[in-house]
Amino acid sequence: MTRKTAADFDPEVLKLFDQYVHGNINRRDFLSSATRYAVGGVTAAGLLSALSPSFAAPLVTPDDQRLNARFVEIPSPEGNGTVRGYLVSPKDAKGKLPLVLVVHENRGLNPHIEDIARRLALDGFVAFAPDALYSLGGYPGDEDKARALFGKLDQAKTRADFVTAARWLQQQPQGNGKLGVVGFCYGGGIANYLATQLPDLLAAVPFYGAQPKAEDVPRIKAHLLIHDAEKDERIRAGWPAYEKALKDAHVNYQYHVYAGVEHGFNNDTTPRYDAAAAKLAWQRTIDFFRVRLA
Repeated sequence: MTRKTAADFDPEVLKLFDQYVHGNINRRDFLSSATRYAVGGVTAAGLLSALSPSFAAPLVTPDDQRLNARFVEIPSPEGNGTVRGYLVSPKDAKGKLPLVLVVHENRGLNPHIEDIARRLALDGFVAFAPDALYSLGGYPGDEDKARALFGKLDQAKTRADFVTAARWLQQQPQGNGKLGVVGFCYGGGIANYLATQLPDLLAAVPFYGAQPKAEDVPRIKAHLLIHDAEKDERIRAGWPAYEKALKDAHVNYQYHVYAGVEHGFNNDTTPRYDAAAAKLAWQRTIDFFRVRLA
């Protein structure tokens, strides 16, 4: 069966899906609105299913013998009480390793983000991916249920959890103390946020993430590598103000817009994935971390 891509869907369906993913419309509204684009025997429910993630083929399997991987829990008194996350490192490491916090999309710590953490570990980093949904029972194994849970989070406490996770990771004995963060969608916004909160953060890589408030930008000391999708009107609308604030504050940043691709282009479990853009963005990310966290 040929894998579907974004080109297989009407652009309006992709816009509806983006609204659904980010909580602006519910499942019923998506199905109702998408019905007009359901042709050739395809139903609106079929469109939603086709656009939703499939976790059947991770790039790096959970049992990869080159890695040490485990779940850990750490106290987070200023957040939701406890942070639980997935800690991964290479087995054959020599010396101290750079550290990368991995922040998921607005679904919690699903199999795709665990895979991202393993990919980073194979590239020589200690990666830690917290689950923002842990205080609500953790990622439920179902994307729709995860979406519903995510709306119930106390975002102030959740942001505090990510600050706690970053500080904990920075102190890990196998690490060199040099910390970066990469985040996707919601996690891209958290990567931007952490850059305003952690003066010793060295590198932040937001993939199509919401920008911080302009007044917070002067606090950023990290170098930024920002990845956006050309067709992501929602996120790109905030770029001009962010760019001005970055320039005014003399923040070191690189900004890349990937032509012809959708929000979520790096996520290889969905049809919005674009292999060429994802490969380029990921290589830029690894190169950036290797320079900044050495």
